[in-house]
Amino acid sequence: MRIDTRLTDVAVLKEVGERLARWRLENNLSQADFGEEAGLGRRTVQRLEAGESVQLSSLIRVLRVLGLLESLDRLIPEPVPSPIERLKLAGRERQRARGRRSSDSENQAEPWAWGADTDARP
Repeated sequence: MRIDTRLTDVAVLKEVGERLARWRLENNLSQADFGEEAGLGRRTVQRLEAGESVQLSSLIRVLRVLGLLESLDRLIPEPVPSPIERLKLAGRERQRARGRRSSDSENQAEPWAWGADTDARP
């Protein structure tokens, strides 16, 4: 089955679980052995393969054991700046974050008024 936007979340989880089970079987591993190698319990492997919700760290461990961790890079690619943004940066990569700015009213001096200049010359 192809995973696309028409599938429900439950259907996507089930398909992912089935695919992981097939990868596990291709590597000739029992659920218990696979869980041990991934540092997970057999029950966690069962839940994952059944399409039940598991922690993201469990999925990462399973992908690592199956040699599929690099697939996450294709799944969630690093954002690429637009051509205009690349020109603006032009070799300048941000080195630090800007601190919080205090409100403008705190930074302004007293408003200027006529006759307020003490250095005014006639």
